[in-house]
Amino acid sequence: MAVCMHIFDRALLGLGAAALVLAATACGDDNSGGSESSVSPTSVSLTNNPSGVSVTVSGSESESDTASSTANGGSESGSDSNDAASNASNSNTSDDTSNPFTTGDSSSPTSGFEPDCDGVDNGCGKVDFLFVIDNSGSMGDNQDNLIASFPGFITTLATTLPNDDYHIMVVDTDAGQQLGSNQCKMQCEANPDLEFCNVFIPPYSAPCNPPLTECDEWLGAGVNFPTGGGASNYFCDFFGGNRYIISEEPSLATKFQCAAKVGDDGDGSERPAEAMVSALSFDLNKPGACNEAFLRDDALLVITIITDEPDTNSNGIPAGWYANIVSAKKGDETRVVVLGLLTDPLQPNPVCSPEHAPAPQLREFINSFTYGSIASVCAANYGPFFQQAVSVIDTACCEFTPPV
Repeated sequence: MAVCMHIFDRALLGLGAAALVLAATACGDDNSGGSESSVSPTSVSLTNNPSGVSVTVSGSESESDTASSTANGGSESGSDSNDAASNASNSNTSDDTSNPFTTGDSSSPTSGFEPDCDGVDNGCGKVDFLFVIDNSGSMGDNQDNLIASFPGFITTLATTLPNDDYHIMVVDTDAGQQLGSNQCKMQCEANPDLEFCNVFIPPYSAPCNPPLTECDEWLGAGVNFPTGGGASNYFCDFFGGNRYIISEEPSLATKFQCAAKVGDDGDGSERPAEAMVSALSFDLNKPGACNEAFLRDDALLVITIITDEPDTNSNGIPAGWYANIVSAKKGDETRVVVLGLLTDPLQPNPVCSPEHAPAPQLREFINSFTYGSIASVCAANYGPFFQQAVSVIDTACCEFTPPV
């Protein structure tokens, strides 16, 4: 993996298309504006129908009931989200049940894209990538799978959209770090930098983290120092000093590996949708905030959600989440691509075991968008899914019109 990362990093430094192809072969599969949501360190108040924003849901049927015709009337209570789950039914069909890397919706516009810009340069010169990664106890292998697939994904993007300016941010699904400095301050004081404290406190199997910053305690703040069991446990030190990666990063694959390895010590009450909405909120993207300048008005937004559980803990309902994301992109949902690696026990030809719970709320949310794709989080290799995702992103770029 280290050799692979080195080849890939050098290719991205400007060695040309041939080097990028070589890197892809070697590695294989192995930002501002936003909705003015009110955000607290551990929760986010969701706006279900932002003023002046028309948000028509045009997705196809998902595991839950068919998406409603409009995204208004959403509730901020968790009970509404649970009600949606109780109405779930297996209504999806697929034309290709042998391939786990499909949406499971044959009528959905989110699969089978063949990009065709009619000879015109792609409309998006900038892309903001948000990865929402579950950091609960069962996610270690899934994070490794994502990290292994990333070099091939980003290299293919570099050849498909060669002029794009990237922002890449990772957020986890709970607030705070599991091994707070209050637990082991005395033991860690021997390290003057506190960038990596190698003192282990039973019963934990991970080192203590340095003192928490304010942003470390905000749900939706970009991850730049994953700590706890199974995490990177070191400061990612992104080029530019942000809590996200930018195109100028000289060690892109290595830095993504640092951030994406968020570990498996997180809260079992995963809140991926809430983390997503918070990450893209005005409060976290305004000047001086944790994610300052990540979300850009003139960039395509690509959201990837990776979780092996349903989202029954986030505030709000899928229609409300949708409304917030559309508002963050100034009312134009075609400026957003949403990808999901989710459980699939109710889908045709499921990859996950029957013990996995379905994810109707997240499927409904993703299927609300014109551009998106869903695959099984239980797949052994995410490479094919991300290769398909490049096609979806390219298609969205062809149609992208930056705001005036």
